Amino acid sequence: MEPTKEQWYLRRIAELEAEAAQLKAEAVELKTQAVELKAQAVELKAQVARLAEQVAKLSKNSSNSSKPPSSDMVKPPKPPIPQGRRKRRIGGQPGHSRHERQAFSAEQIDELRPYRLDCCPDCGGKLKRLKNRGRVIQQVEIVCQPVEIVEHRADGYWCVRCQKIHEAPLPAEVVKGGLIGPNLTALVAYLKGVCHASFSTVRKFLRDVVGVTISRGQLAKVIQKVNAALAGPYQTLLDSLPVQRRLNVDETGHKDNGERWWTWCFRAELFTLFKIEPSRGSQVLLRVLGEEFNGVPGCDYFSAYRKYLDQCSIAVQFCLAHLIREVKFLLTLPARVTRNYGERLLDKLRQLFRVIHRREEMTPEQFQRALERCRKAVLKVGRRAPQGREPQNLAARFRKHGEAYFRFITTPGVEPTNNLAEQAMRFVVIDRRVTQGTRSEAGRQWNERIWTTIATLTQQGRGILAYLRDATRAYLNNQPIPALLPSGP
Repeated sequence: MEPTKEQWYLRRIAELEAEAAQLKAEAVELKTQAVELKAQAVELKAQVARLAEQVAKLSKNSSNSSKPPSSDMVKPPKPPIPQGRRKRRIGGQPGHSRHERQAFSAEQIDELRPYRLDCCPDCGGKLKRLKNRGRVIQQVEIVCQPVEIVEHRADGYWCVRCQKIHEAPLPAEVVKGGLIGPNLTALVAYLKGVCHASFSTVRKFLRDVVGVTISRGQLAKVIQKVNAALAGPYQTLLDSLPVQRRLNVDETGHKDNGERWWTWCFRAELFTLFKIEPSRGSQVLLRVLGEEFNGVPGCDYFSAYRKYLDQCSIAVQFCLAHLIREVKFLLTLPARVTRNYGERLLDKLRQLFRVIHRREEMTPEQFQRALERCRKAVLKVGRRAPQGREPQNLAARFRKHGEAYFRFITTPGVEPTNNLAEQAMRFVVIDRRVTQGTRSEAGRQWNERIWTTIATLTQQGRGILAYLRDATRAYLNNQPIPALLPSGP
Protein backbone atom coordinates (compact mmCIF):
# COMPACT_ATOMS: atom_id res chain seq x y z
CA MET A 1 0.00 0.00 0.00
CA GLU A 2 1.52 3.24 -1.06
CA PRO A 3 2.11 5.89 1.64
CA THR A 4 -0.07 8.86 1.65
CA LYS A 5 1.26 12.23 0.77
CA GLU A 6 1.30 13.21 4.39
CA GLN A 7 3.26 10.08 5.35
CA TRP A 8 5.77 10.70 2.57
CA TYR A 9 6.37 14.26 3.80
CA LEU A 10 6.81 13.09 7.37
CA ARG A 11 9.27 10.41 6.30
CA ARG A 12 11.17 12.95 4.20
CA ILE A 13 11.28 15.41 7.08
CA ALA A 14 12.67 12.65 9.32
CA GLU A 15 15.37 11.86 6.74
CA LEU A 16 16.30 15.52 6.41
CA GLU A 17 16.42 15.93 10.18
CA ALA A 18 18.73 12.88 10.39
CA GLU A 19 20.97 14.35 7.65
CA ALA A 20 20.97 17.70 9.44
CA ALA A 21 21.91 16.03 12.70
CA GLN A 22 24.72 14.18 10.94
CA LEU A 23 25.94 17.37 9.26
CA LYS A 24 25.77 19.18 12.57
CA ALA A 25 27.85 16.43 14.20
CA GLU A 26 30.36 16.64 11.35
CA ALA A 27 30.45 20.45 11.69
CA VAL A 28 31.17 20.12 15.42
CA GLU A 29 33.91 17.62 14.65
CA LEU A 30 35.40 19.90 11.97
CA LYS A 31 35.23 22.84 14.35
CA THR A 32 37.06 20.81 16.98
CA GLN A 33 39.68 19.84 14.44
CA ALA A 34 39.99 23.48 13.35
CA VAL A 35 40.57 24.54 16.96
CA GLU A 36 43.17 21.82 17.36
CA LEU A 37 44.88 22.79 14.08
CA LYS A 38 44.85 26.44 15.09
CA ALA A 39 46.46 25.55 18.42
CA GLN A 40 49.05 23.46 16.56
CA ALA A 41 49.70 26.33 14.17
CA VAL A 42 50.22 28.72 17.08
CA GLU A 43 52.56 26.23 18.73
CA LEU A 44 54.48 25.63 15.48
CA LYS A 45 54.73 29.36 14.90
CA ALA A 46 56.15 29.85 18.37
CA GLN A 47 58.52 26.93 17.79
CA VAL A 48 59.69 28.45 14.50
CA ALA A 49 60.30 31.77 16.27
CA ARG A 50 62.27 30.00 19.00
CA LEU A 51 64.31 28.08 16.44
CA ALA A 52 64.98 31.27 14.45
CA GLU A 53 66.09 32.95 17.66
CA GLN A 54 68.38 30.01 18.48
CA VAL A 55 69.83 30.11 14.96
CA ALA A 56 70.49 33.83 15.37
CA LYS A 57 72.20 33.23 18.71
CA LEU A 58 74.30 30.41 17.29
CA SER A 59 75.32 32.68 14.41
CA LYS A 60 76.77 35.26 16.80
CA ASN A 61 80.33 36.21 15.91
CA SER A 62 82.75 39.05 16.53
CA SER A 63 80.93 41.29 14.04
CA ASN A 64 77.48 41.22 15.71
CA SER A 65 78.26 40.57 19.39
CA SER A 66 80.87 41.08 22.08
CA LYS A 67 82.55 37.76 21.25
CA PRO A 68 86.28 38.07 20.49
CA PRO A 69 87.53 37.35 16.94
CA SER A 70 89.42 34.31 18.25
CA SER A 71 86.08 32.62 19.04
CA ASP A 72 84.83 32.73 15.43
CA MET A 73 84.50 29.19 14.09
CA VAL A 74 83.96 30.64 10.62
CA LYS A 75 85.23 34.04 9.64
CA PRO A 76 82.34 36.54 9.22
CA PRO A 77 81.76 37.44 5.56
CA LYS A 78 83.32 40.67 4.39
CA PRO A 79 80.90 43.46 3.50
CA PRO A 80 80.27 43.82 -0.24
CA ILE A 81 82.31 46.36 -2.18
CA PRO A 82 80.18 49.48 -2.84
CA GLN A 83 78.96 49.94 -6.39
CA GLY A 84 81.34 51.93 -8.55
CA ARG A 85 84.33 51.13 -6.37
CA ARG A 86 86.97 48.63 -7.48
CA LYS A 87 88.68 46.06 -5.27
CA ARG A 88 92.00 47.26 -3.85
CA ARG A 89 95.00 45.79 -5.62
CA ILE A 90 97.83 44.07 -3.79
CA GLY A 91 101.04 46.08 -3.34
CA GLY A 92 101.77 49.75 -3.87
CA GLN A 93 98.80 51.95 -4.72
CA PRO A 94 98.73 54.48 -7.59
CA GLY A 95 99.68 57.95 -6.44
CA HIS A 96 101.40 56.79 -3.23
CA SER A 97 105.00 57.88 -2.76
CA ARG A 98 107.62 55.16 -2.65
CA HIS A 99 108.94 54.23 0.80
CA GLU A 100 112.63 53.32 1.12
CA ARG A 101 114.59 52.55 4.27
CA GLN A 102 117.11 55.10 5.46
CA ALA A 103 120.75 54.33 4.78
CA PHE A 104 123.05 53.49 7.67
CA SER A 105 125.07 56.42 8.96
CA ALA A 106 128.87 56.51 8.79
CA GLU A 107 129.05 55.80 12.55
CA GLN A 108 127.04 52.59 12.10
CA ILE A 109 129.26 51.16 9.37
CA ASP A 110 131.90 48.75 10.75
CA GLU A 111 133.85 48.17 7.55
CA LEU A 112 134.10 49.88 4.16
CA ARG A 113 135.06 47.74 1.17
CA PRO A 114 135.79 49.78 -2.00
CA TYR A 115 135.72 48.21 -5.47
CA ARG A 116 137.74 49.89 -8.25
CA LEU A 117 138.63 49.51 -11.92
CA ASP A 118 142.26 49.86 -13.03
CA CYS A 119 141.44 50.20 -16.72
CA CYS A 120 138.47 50.20 -19.10
CA PRO A 121 136.88 46.71 -19.17
CA ASP A 122 136.06 47.18 -22.91
CA CYS A 123 139.20 48.69 -24.49
CA GLY A 124 141.75 48.70 -21.66
CA GLY A 125 142.06 52.49 -21.78
CA LYS A 126 142.86 54.83 -18.90
CA LEU A 127 139.93 55.71 -16.61
CA LYS A 128 139.07 58.96 -14.82
CA ARG A 129 137.10 58.54 -11.59
CA LEU A 130 133.74 60.37 -11.37
CA LYS A 131 132.76 61.84 -8.01
CA ASN A 132 128.97 61.59 -8.27
CA ARG A 133 128.66 58.25 -10.05
CA GLY A 134 128.90 54.74 -8.71
CA ARG A 135 126.86 52.15 -6.84
CA VAL A 136 126.53 51.62 -3.09
CA ILE A 137 125.05 48.54 -1.39
CA GLN A 138 124.89 48.42 2.40
CA GLN A 139 124.70 44.84 3.63
CA VAL A 140 123.94 43.62 7.15
CA GLU A 141 125.47 40.29 8.12
CA ILE A 142 125.61 38.24 11.28
CA VAL A 143 129.07 37.19 12.45
CA CYS A 144 129.83 33.48 12.57
CA GLN A 145 130.13 33.42 16.38
CA PRO A 146 128.08 36.26 17.86
CA VAL A 147 129.11 35.44 21.44
CA GLU A 148 132.31 35.62 23.43
CA ILE A 149 133.15 33.20 26.20
CA VAL A 150 135.00 34.80 29.10
CA GLU A 151 136.55 32.84 31.94
CA HIS A 152 136.67 34.82 35.17
CA ARG A 153 139.37 33.57 37.54
CA ALA A 154 139.58 34.73 41.14
CA ASP A 155 143.03 33.85 42.46
CA GLY A 156 143.33 32.41 45.95
CA TYR A 157 145.84 33.68 48.51
CA TRP A 158 147.21 32.54 51.89
CA CYS A 159 147.66 35.20 54.52
CA VAL A 160 150.76 34.47 56.58
CA ARG A 161 149.71 36.84 59.37
CA CYS A 162 146.05 35.80 59.94
CA GLN A 163 146.51 32.27 58.64
CA LYS A 164 143.46 32.44 56.30
CA ILE A 165 142.73 31.80 52.63
CA HIS A 166 141.47 34.80 50.67
CA GLU A 167 140.12 34.97 47.12
CA ALA A 168 140.15 37.99 44.82
CA PRO A 169 136.60 39.42 44.58
CA LEU A 170 134.63 38.78 41.41
CA PRO A 171 132.21 41.38 40.02
CA ALA A 172 128.65 41.02 41.34
CA GLU A 173 127.38 40.82 37.77
CA VAL A 174 129.53 37.75 37.16
CA VAL A 175 128.70 35.99 40.44
CA LYS A 176 124.93 36.58 40.23
CA GLY A 177 124.72 36.00 36.50
CA GLY A 178 126.55 32.70 36.51
CA LEU A 179 126.84 30.93 33.16
CA ILE A 180 124.79 33.46 31.15
CA GLY A 181 125.84 37.10 30.91
CA PRO A 182 123.40 40.03 31.00
CA ASN A 183 123.20 40.57 27.23
CA LEU A 184 122.48 36.91 26.49
CA THR A 185 120.07 36.80 29.44
CA ALA A 186 118.13 39.70 27.92
CA LEU A 187 118.10 37.95 24.53
CA VAL A 188 116.69 34.75 26.07
CA ALA A 189 113.96 36.80 27.79
CA TYR A 190 113.21 38.57 24.51
CA LEU A 191 112.84 35.28 22.64
CA LYS A 192 110.67 33.82 25.41
CA GLY A 193 108.46 36.86 25.94
CA VAL A 194 108.30 38.84 22.70
CA CYS A 195 108.68 35.94 20.23
CA HIS A 196 106.45 33.47 22.17
CA ALA A 197 109.26 30.89 21.96
CA SER A 198 109.27 27.76 24.13
CA PHE A 199 112.35 26.70 26.09
CA SER A 200 112.98 24.01 23.47
CA THR A 201 112.85 26.60 20.66
CA VAL A 202 115.16 28.96 22.55
CA ARG A 203 117.56 26.08 23.18
CA LYS A 204 117.62 25.18 19.47
CA PHE A 205 118.17 28.82 18.48
CA LEU A 206 121.13 29.18 20.86
CA ARG A 207 122.59 25.89 19.69
CA ASP A 208 122.19 26.39 15.93
CA VAL A 209 122.56 30.17 15.57
CA VAL A 210 124.63 31.31 18.53
CA GLY A 211 126.70 28.13 18.86
CA VAL A 212 126.12 27.56 22.58
CA THR A 213 124.32 24.57 24.12
CA ILE A 214 122.29 25.43 27.24
CA SER A 215 119.90 23.11 29.05
CA ARG A 216 116.22 23.88 29.49
CA GLY A 217 116.67 23.97 33.25
CA GLN A 218 119.37 26.63 32.91
CA LEU A 219 117.13 28.65 30.61
CA ALA A 220 114.34 28.49 33.20
CA LYS A 221 116.75 29.92 35.79
CA VAL A 222 117.69 32.71 33.37
CA ILE A 223 114.01 33.63 32.91
CA GLN A 224 113.48 33.76 36.67
CA LYS A 225 116.36 36.24 37.00
CA VAL A 226 114.68 38.55 34.49
CA ASN A 227 111.38 37.90 36.25
CA ALA A 228 112.92 39.08 39.52
CA ALA A 229 114.40 42.12 37.78
CA LEU A 230 110.96 43.16 36.49
CA ALA A 231 109.20 42.74 39.85
CA GLY A 232 109.90 46.28 41.10
CA PRO A 233 108.90 48.17 37.92
CA TYR A 234 105.74 46.02 37.63
CA GLN A 235 104.72 46.73 41.22
CA THR A 236 105.24 50.46 40.65
CA LEU A 237 102.77 50.40 37.77
CA LEU A 238 100.31 48.29 39.76
CA ASP A 239 100.44 50.77 42.66
CA SER A 240 99.83 53.70 40.31
CA LEU A 241 96.63 52.28 38.75
CA PRO A 242 94.23 53.68 41.41
CA VAL A 243 95.35 57.27 40.71
CA GLN A 244 94.93 57.16 36.93
CA ARG A 245 92.38 59.56 35.48
CA ARG A 246 91.54 57.37 32.49
CA LEU A 247 91.75 53.61 32.00
CA ASN A 248 90.64 51.06 29.46
CA VAL A 249 89.92 47.65 30.97
CA ASP A 250 89.35 44.26 29.38
CA GLU A 251 89.76 40.59 30.28
CA THR A 252 90.33 37.30 28.50
CA GLY A 253 90.68 33.66 29.46
CA HIS A 254 93.95 32.13 30.69
CA LYS A 255 94.82 28.49 31.32
CA ASP A 256 97.03 27.65 34.29
CA ASN A 257 97.86 23.98 34.80
CA GLY A 258 94.56 22.99 33.20
CA GLU A 259 92.44 25.38 35.29
CA ARG A 260 90.52 28.43 34.01
CA TRP A 261 92.02 31.76 35.06
CA TRP A 262 91.61 35.25 33.65
CA THR A 263 94.04 37.83 32.28
CA TRP A 264 92.99 41.40 33.07
CA CYS A 265 94.31 44.31 31.00
CA PHE A 266 94.52 47.86 32.38
CA ARG A 267 95.63 50.39 29.78
CA ALA A 268 96.52 53.85 31.07
CA GLU A 269 97.80 56.86 29.17
CA LEU A 270 101.50 55.95 29.58
CA PHE A 271 101.50 52.25 30.38
CA THR A 272 99.62 48.97 30.08
CA LEU A 273 99.44 46.44 32.90
CA PHE A 274 98.34 42.79 32.81
CA LYS A 275 97.21 40.85 35.85
CA ILE A 276 96.32 37.15 35.95
CA GLU A 277 93.54 36.34 38.41
CA PRO A 278 91.45 33.24 39.23
CA SER A 279 88.26 35.34 38.99
CA ARG A 280 86.47 37.38 36.36
CA GLY A 281 84.34 39.14 38.96
CA SER A 282 84.15 42.68 40.28
CA GLN A 283 86.31 41.80 43.30
CA VAL A 284 89.35 42.04 41.00
CA LEU A 285 88.45 45.64 40.18
CA LEU A 286 87.89 46.39 43.86
CA ARG A 287 91.27 44.90 44.77
CA VAL A 288 93.23 46.57 41.96
CA LEU A 289 91.50 49.97 41.65
CA GLY A 290 89.91 50.29 45.08
CA GLU A 291 86.50 51.52 46.21
CA GLU A 292 87.35 55.21 45.78
CA PHE A 293 88.65 55.16 42.23
CA ASN A 294 88.17 58.65 40.78
CA GLY A 295 89.11 57.92 37.19
CA VAL A 296 86.91 56.92 34.26
CA PRO A 297 87.37 53.30 33.14
CA GLY A 298 86.40 52.39 29.59
CA CYS A 299 84.99 48.86 29.31
CA ASP A 300 82.32 46.69 27.75
CA TYR A 301 78.93 45.95 29.33
CA PHE A 302 80.10 42.84 31.21
CA SER A 303 78.41 42.30 34.58
CA ALA A 304 81.62 42.75 36.62
CA TYR A 305 81.97 46.36 35.45
CA ARG A 306 78.30 47.09 36.10
CA LYS A 307 78.55 45.68 39.61
CA TYR A 308 81.69 47.75 40.26
CA LEU A 309 79.84 50.82 38.92
CA ASP A 310 76.89 50.25 41.27
CA GLN A 311 79.04 49.41 44.33
CA CYS A 312 81.41 52.35 44.07
CA SER A 313 79.30 54.93 42.19
CA ILE A 314 82.04 55.66 39.67
CA ALA A 315 81.78 57.18 36.21
CA VAL A 316 82.16 54.54 33.49
CA GLN A 317 82.47 54.80 29.71
CA PHE A 318 80.81 51.76 28.16
CA CYS A 319 82.16 50.77 24.76
CA LEU A 320 80.10 52.06 21.83
CA ALA A 321 81.75 49.57 19.45
CA HIS A 322 80.39 46.69 21.55
CA LEU A 323 76.97 48.36 21.54
CA ILE A 324 76.96 48.62 17.74
CA ARG A 325 77.78 44.92 17.42
CA GLU A 326 74.91 44.05 19.76
CA VAL A 327 72.53 46.26 17.78
CA LYS A 328 73.63 44.48 14.59
CA PHE A 329 72.57 41.22 16.23
CA LEU A 330 68.99 42.55 16.36
CA LEU A 331 69.05 42.69 12.56
CA THR A 332 69.47 38.89 12.43
CA LEU A 333 66.34 38.14 14.51
CA PRO A 334 63.11 36.98 12.80
CA ALA A 335 60.68 39.61 14.16
CA ARG A 336 60.32 42.51 11.72
CA VAL A 337 59.58 45.06 14.45
CA THR A 338 62.81 44.04 16.19
CA ARG A 339 64.81 44.44 12.98
CA ASN A 340 63.21 47.84 12.33
CA TYR A 341 64.13 48.91 15.85
CA GLY A 342 67.71 47.77 15.28
CA GLU A 343 67.89 49.65 11.97
CA ARG A 344 66.67 52.89 13.55
CA LEU A 345 69.11 52.58 16.44
CA LEU A 346 72.02 51.65 14.17
CA ASP A 347 71.31 54.68 11.97
CA LYS A 348 71.51 57.03 14.97
CA LEU A 349 74.77 55.41 16.13
CA ARG A 350 76.25 55.82 12.65
CA GLN A 351 75.34 59.49 12.72
CA LEU A 352 77.16 59.78 16.05
CA PHE A 353 80.35 58.27 14.65
CA ARG A 354 80.14 60.43 11.55
CA VAL A 355 80.25 63.44 13.87
CA ILE A 356 83.22 61.95 15.76
CA HIS A 357 85.14 61.39 12.52
CA ARG A 358 84.48 64.98 11.40
CA ARG A 359 85.87 66.51 14.58
CA GLU A 360 88.68 68.36 12.78
CA GLU A 361 86.18 70.12 10.52
CA MET A 362 84.27 71.75 13.41
CA THR A 363 84.98 74.19 16.20
CA PRO A 364 84.93 72.74 19.73
CA GLU A 365 81.53 74.34 20.37
CA GLN A 366 80.04 72.95 17.15
CA PHE A 367 81.49 69.53 17.87
CA GLN A 368 80.04 69.50 21.39
CA ARG A 369 76.58 70.57 20.19
CA ALA A 370 76.59 67.94 17.44
CA LEU A 371 77.58 65.22 19.93
CA GLU A 372 74.82 66.29 22.30
CA ARG A 373 72.20 66.12 19.53
CA CYS A 374 73.37 62.62 18.60
CA ARG A 375 73.33 61.53 22.24
CA LYS A 376 69.71 62.60 22.67
CA ALA A 377 68.70 60.92 19.40
CA VAL A 378 70.34 57.60 20.33
CA LEU A 379 68.78 57.54 23.80
CA LYS A 380 65.36 58.51 22.47
CA VAL A 381 65.30 55.71 19.89
CA GLY A 382 66.98 53.21 22.20
CA ARG A 383 64.50 53.61 25.03
CA ARG A 384 61.44 53.12 22.76
CA ALA A 385 61.70 49.45 21.94
CA PRO A 386 58.99 47.08 20.64
CA GLN A 387 57.88 43.95 22.47
CA GLY A 388 60.43 41.15 22.56
CA ARG A 389 63.10 40.01 24.96
CA GLU A 390 66.15 41.34 23.06
CA PRO A 391 64.85 44.83 22.22
CA GLN A 392 63.32 45.24 25.69
CA ASN A 393 66.62 44.20 27.32
CA LEU A 394 68.46 46.80 25.26
CA ALA A 395 65.86 49.46 26.08
CA ALA A 396 66.20 48.67 29.80
CA ARG A 397 69.95 49.09 29.44
CA PHE A 398 69.50 52.51 27.86
CA ARG A 399 67.12 53.57 30.63
CA LYS A 400 69.50 52.47 33.40
CA HIS A 401 72.99 53.02 31.97
CA GLY A 402 72.39 55.01 28.79
CA GLU A 403 74.36 58.04 29.95
CA ALA A 404 77.40 55.85 30.61
CA TYR A 405 77.80 55.39 26.86
CA PHE A 406 78.38 59.14 26.41
CA ARG A 407 80.83 59.94 29.18
CA PHE A 408 83.41 60.87 26.54
CA ILE A 409 81.35 63.94 25.62
CA THR A 410 81.89 65.61 29.01
CA THR A 411 85.24 64.05 30.03
CA PRO A 412 88.24 65.11 27.90
CA GLY A 413 90.58 62.31 26.87
CA VAL A 414 88.05 59.49 27.33
CA GLU A 415 87.62 57.30 24.24
CA PRO A 416 84.09 56.32 23.10
CA THR A 417 85.25 52.73 22.49
CA ASN A 418 87.38 50.20 24.35
CA ASN A 419 89.56 49.52 21.33
CA LEU A 420 92.78 50.48 23.13
CA ALA A 421 92.46 47.66 25.66
CA GLU A 422 91.32 45.18 23.01
CA GLN A 423 94.33 46.01 20.83
CA ALA A 424 96.68 45.54 23.78
CA MET A 425 95.03 42.20 24.51
CA ARG A 426 95.79 40.75 21.07
CA PHE A 427 99.40 40.00 21.99
CA VAL A 428 98.21 38.04 25.03
CA VAL A 429 95.71 36.04 22.96
CA ILE A 430 98.46 35.12 20.48
CA ASP A 431 100.78 34.11 23.31
CA ARG A 432 98.00 31.97 24.84
CA ARG A 433 97.48 30.13 21.57
CA VAL A 434 101.20 29.49 21.10
CA THR A 435 102.26 28.63 24.66
CA GLN A 436 99.00 27.06 25.94
CA GLY A 437 99.17 28.97 29.24
CA THR A 438 101.21 28.52 32.42
CA ARG A 439 101.75 25.82 35.04
CA SER A 440 102.76 27.62 38.23
CA GLU A 441 102.69 30.88 40.16
CA ALA A 442 106.18 31.69 38.85
CA GLY A 443 104.89 31.26 35.29
CA ARG A 444 101.94 33.57 35.95
CA GLN A 445 104.24 36.21 37.44
CA TRP A 446 106.56 35.99 34.43
CA ASN A 447 103.65 36.44 32.01
CA GLU A 448 102.24 39.38 33.95
CA ARG A 449 105.58 41.17 34.10
CA ILE A 450 106.92 40.48 30.62
CA TRP A 451 103.56 41.26 28.95
CA THR A 452 103.35 44.50 30.92
CA THR A 453 106.93 45.39 29.97
CA ILE A 454 106.40 44.66 26.28
CA ALA A 455 103.09 46.54 26.02
CA THR A 456 104.31 49.55 28.02
CA LEU A 457 107.57 49.97 26.11
CA THR A 458 105.75 49.57 22.79
CA GLN A 459 103.20 52.17 23.91
CA GLN A 460 106.03 54.58 24.75
CA GLY A 461 108.06 53.82 21.61
CA ARG A 462 111.03 52.44 23.57
CA GLY A 463 113.25 49.48 22.71
CA ILE A 464 112.30 46.23 24.47
CA LEU A 465 115.63 44.40 24.18
CA ALA A 466 117.59 47.45 25.33
CA TYR A 467 115.39 47.81 28.42
CA LEU A 468 115.67 44.10 29.26
CA ARG A 469 119.43 44.38 28.94
CA ASP A 470 119.60 47.44 31.23
CA ALA A 471 117.19 45.91 33.77
CA THR A 472 119.12 42.63 33.85
CA ARG A 473 122.48 44.36 34.27
CA ALA A 474 121.10 46.52 37.09
CA TYR A 475 119.63 43.48 38.83
CA LEU A 476 122.87 41.47 38.59
CA ASN A 477 124.86 44.44 39.97
CA ASN A 478 122.36 45.05 42.81
CA GLN A 479 121.53 48.48 41.44
CA PRO A 480 118.12 50.21 41.05
CA ILE A 481 116.12 48.77 38.16
CA PRO A 482 115.22 51.28 35.40
CA ALA A 483 111.61 52.44 35.67
CA LEU A 484 108.98 51.60 33.08
CA LEU A 485 107.35 54.99 33.53
CA PRO A 486 109.16 57.98 31.98
CA SER A 487 110.94 60.03 34.63
CA GLY A 488 110.40 63.42 33.09
CA PRO A 489 109.19 65.43 30.10
